[in-house]
Amino acid sequence: MGSLSFRKFIRWLPDEAGEPTSTLVLTSPEKRFVDVRVLLPDGKDSLADDEEILPLSRLDWAMAGFSSSTVMSDGHSLSQWKHWIDSRAVDAPPDEGHMYAQPDGLSTLEKGHMTNPATGKDTEYEEMWYDPPAKKTGGDKVVCVVLVMEDEKAGKKGMFVRVGEWAQVVVRDGDGEEDVVAERWEWRDDGKGWRRIVRLGDGERELPCREVLLDGKKSEYRVGDEVWKVVEDVEV
Repeated sequence: MGSLSFRKFIRWLPDEAGEPTSTLVLTSPEKRFVDVRVLLPDGKDSLADDEEILPLSRLDWAMAGFSSSTVMSDGHSLSQWKHWIDSRAVDAPPDEGHMYAQPDGLSTLEKGHMTNPATGKDTEYEEMWYDPPAKKTGGDKVVCVVLVMEDEKAGKKGMFVRVGEWAQVVVRDGDGEEDVVAERWEWRDDGKGWRRIVRLGDGERELPCREVLLDGKKSEYRVGDEVWKVVEDVEV
């Protein structure tokens, strides 16, 4: 079963906790993930409905890759995320954190250390994640779909992950920080179905989201000269 993880706060010790982003991580049954973090406007705790198209400067971080987890002797888990795509670097190292399940059964406290972008120093951190169950989208099962695209000669790679009512995609098309595009989509039970919540990056670049979410099942999707291959497609 895939998972949804919304970040509730981040705390760089010893500072107070806060949440400057709208952060969602989608993880597939085979542990592929897409993690998109969008900077919120000052004083706001969510993205506004009129903020669908945003400049890349509003992207805090976007990642896609493969995760793994090991249960430790005291019962908590040590998780690792390998960044196949990373908006901040071409060859980013994996990161890891210690995951502690919370009493409510839907939240997880992550502890670890990494570079604080505000200071450039390696700093201990805490992140609280909320992991609600994925919803059905009109059928009787929860759908999980993953697509990947890679063109080594052109230096392009991308990953799309859908878990239930949420979908995200991130693409890197070059070596620079500006060579990244990301989108987030949500399905709502209001008669309108799927809609794009936010897009960051090159506004002209075509992505497979609309076709994958609205046009039914295929083994691959062609977007311009790119081939997006379906590597996971399950219903739970």
